[in-house]
Amino acid sequence: MTTTTTPPPTTAPTATTATRPRALLGIALGYFMVLLDTTVLSVAEPDLAASLGSSTAGLQWTVTGYSVAFGALLLSAGAAADRYGAHRAFRFGIAAFGAGSLLSALAPDIWTLVLLRAVLGVAAAACVPASMALIARLYPDTGERARAVAVWAAVSGCAMAFGPLVGGVLVDLAGWRAVFLVNVPLAVVVLALVAGRAVHCPRGERRLDWRTQLAACAALALGTDALIALGSGSGALAHAGCSATGAALAAGAFVRLERRSPAPVLPPALLRARGMGVVLTAGAAVNFAMLGVLFVLPLLLQGELGLSPTLAGLAFLPMTLPPGFNPLLTGRIVARVGPWRPVLGGLTLLSLGCAVLAVAAGLDMPPYPLLAVGLLLAGFGVSFALPALVTAVVTTAPEGAAGTAGGLLNAVRQVGATLGVVVTGAFVAGDGTGGGGGTGGAVAMALPAVACALAAVLVLRGRRSRAA
Repeated sequence: MTTTTTPPPTTAPTATTATRPRALLGIALGYFMVLLDTTVLSVAEPDLAASLGSSTAGLQWTVTGYSVAFGALLLSAGAAADRYGAHRAFRFGIAAFGAGSLLSALAPDIWTLVLLRAVLGVAAAACVPASMALIARLYPDTGERARAVAVWAAVSGCAMAFGPLVGGVLVDLAGWRAVFLVNVPLAVVVLALVAGRAVHCPRGERRLDWRTQLAACAALALGTDALIALGSGSGALAHAGCSATGAALAAGAFVRLERRSPAPVLPPALLRARGMGVVLTAGAAVNFAMLGVLFVLPLLLQGELGLSPTLAGLAFLPMTLPPGFNPLLTGRIVARVGPWRPVLGGLTLLSLGCAVLAVAAGLDMPPYPLLAVGLLLAGFGVSFALPALVTAVVTTAPEGAAGTAGGLLNAVRQVGATLGVVVTGAFVAGDGTGGGGGTGGAVAMALPAVACALAAVLVLRGRRSRAA
């Protein structure tokens, strides 16, 4: 008698393979929305300040309120994606981001907007590391994953290309509130693209320690407040001292809780992974430079040069266009030679670009061609470095920790972004004009150049040690 065996079902893998392009587009558009919320707000700063009567410190908090919540919660958001399923975390984050954007457009004052920006940071933290875990799940082959990450970075990089321009047009037409409304239809489209069982990640078994996470949030928020207050002048020194003390206490609590926790926020195996420290340092340096430039230059373009929001958005195109197309080339390079050479090249270009911008910012009336050269170098630097860093961290992470590793990279990047806005903004505020130019503007742009140069040295030393 002949027996027949039933082959294992192939419906799920076939469906996953067939829907991968659609799912990848949805994942990329989700990250596009998160980045757009950062870049689209940059040219709205003067209108926002005039409409709500905000100081430079208030403007800093509208940016850092988002990045503080984003960066601190990313530490556990990646673990939550591994624990409960990356698809659930991603969909929750996108839905919350759309709702939070709608409320932000209705904010009656600056501090309500800061609070809602923090809510958006929480939502972004839920979806970004989950998106990296979803890509790792959908594309298990290393070469295919590098190309998928390149597509993800290119689509999301268009947020840099169109963010300042779209923001400038919206501000000119309807004011700063319009820049938040654009996220609502985007969130609906993303949720439709990632719907269904094909986009699915299994649950894990890792526990979460929310007490430790809250301590990390408090330390980062209070430390940011201390730096902003310190940059506001001598009248805020007492405020800065109180916030710095609170940040130190919260940081000490985080260290104690982390040592005793059965589920640490920063898994030792992940931190010990070879090359992880270099990846994290480079990621922080890139965001320090990128957000520092995006915060200071709109004040220079609209304050010193008298450009309208739309023209200021157009002026950013040399920096914002390369991330819209260059990651595709970066993905091919990474698939062929690995991530470290593109990271090193990107950091070098970004450092050179910020150095040129520092020279331009120090002039009384900086010529735009000089600004354009610096912006172009910076744009290519970012578009070489970031996609390669994403591939590096996913490849470096231990098995089953892609979401946590993605969360850690993005957390460190947001810490770098927060410091970039706070530190560069302090020099602009201390310059006395608030216009972003002069000595303060030159120093503000020189600091990102130094940070990226130091990170490039670390990457080069890391490559040599691995070769040895």
